[in-house]
Amino acid sequence: MPNPDRRRLLLGAGGLAALPLLGSCDSLARNEQVQCTLATAEKATKRSQRALARQALAPEYEEKDISDDFRANGSVDPAAAEYRALRANNFRDYRLIVDGLVERPLALSLTDLRRMPSRTQITKHDCVEGWTSIGKWKGARLSHILRQARLRPDAKYLVFHCFDALSQTEDGERYYTSIDLVDAFHEQTILAYEMNDEILPIKHGAPIRLRLERQLGYKMAKYVKRIEAVESFAHIGRGKGGYWEDRGYEWYAGV
Repeated sequence: MPNPDRRRLLLGAGGLAALPLLGSCDSLARNEQVQCTLATAEKATKRSQRALARQALAPEYEEKDISDDFRANGSVDPAAAEYRALRANNFRDYRLIVDGLVERPLALSLTDLRRMPSRTQITKHDCVEGWTSIGKWKGARLSHILRQARLRPDAKYLVFHCFDALSQTEDGERYYTSIDLVDAFHEQTILAYEMNDEILPIKHGAPIRLRLERQLGYKMAKYVKRIEAVESFAHIGRGKGGYWEDRGYEWYAGV
């Protein structure tokens, strides 16, 4: 279960909970006190998780626990022309690009991904806004994909580049986030193509989304277009490792 003390740090012991919440992850990110609090929580949580539980699993649940209404947050229908063309063709032409610091770049169709070793898990999604939902996910194991691509020794992070812009406009800044290799090779880290035994819905990130069960929801990129292996993400976006991270959120969002 998420650490309640950390939840208070993230959402606002000391009066931060009175702030207006999302639509507005952005309203939180712009608040200086929130930024300081998040930075403190990040360091403490990353140290404890890395030291004590590098491979520990997030709690998993039963079918009866699945939420009747799993909230869709952030983008729910990307406006990018490239995405709309793929969607119109039922994603038959979709290819997940895996490149950067790899010896064998990949371009994987949904059929390719479905043929790979998979994992099914029923887990709780924790949002920084304070709500949770439980869903069932099935997807390709990211560890298998990375072994196929053969990471180079200098690869330290994976950057997930997405089709969507939170502004819901064609020319908006595309969403992205990043993780390190400890989380990339974790047992529960998958690229989900099914949700609750059905094809992943558009509003939840079709054709694939990252499930990173030991971190908060804003790290679980939807509408994934490309996975880039990098030594550093300082040159991407504003250099903080993700769309919300560039706006003040912590890079490591462990729960």
